[in-house]
Amino acid sequence: QVQLVESGGGSVRAGGSLRLSCASSTYIGSMAWFRQAPGKDREGVADIRADNPPRYADSLKGRFSISRDNAKNTLYLQMNDLKPEDTALYYCGATSRLFPALKPQDYLYWGQGTRVTVSS
Repeated sequence: QVQLVESGGGSVRAGGSLRLSCASSTYIGSMAWFRQAPGKDREGVADIRADNPPRYADSLKGRFSISRDNAKNTLYLQMNDLKPEDTALYYCGATSRLFPALKPQDYLYWGQGTRVTVSS
C-alpha cells in the first residue's frame, strides 16, 4: 500500500505563488497532481512518469512546474502567477502503471488533498 501526504496549500492573492509537496511512503513510477474545484470533476494538472518528461494540462503550461526528488520519494508542484480559477483541492496521485493518462481513473493511490485558495 502506498501512502501519499500532500502539504503546502494555503491562501494567496492573485499573482502569488505556492509550492505543493507530496511525500510518498515508497518510490512509485508514475506520480501526478490533480485538482478539484467545488462542483467540478477532478482534473489532471501535471504528471511525471518514471524518467519521462513532465506533462501538463494545456491550460496550465508556463505557470505550473512539476518535479520529483526520488531520493526523498517526494513530488512537487510549483505554482506561479496564481489566478482565482486555480482555487481547488489539490491531490497527489500515484500508480505503478508505466504510461497512465493524466486522468483520475488511471491512478490508484491518492492523498487526502491540500487546499489552495486564490483571491482576486
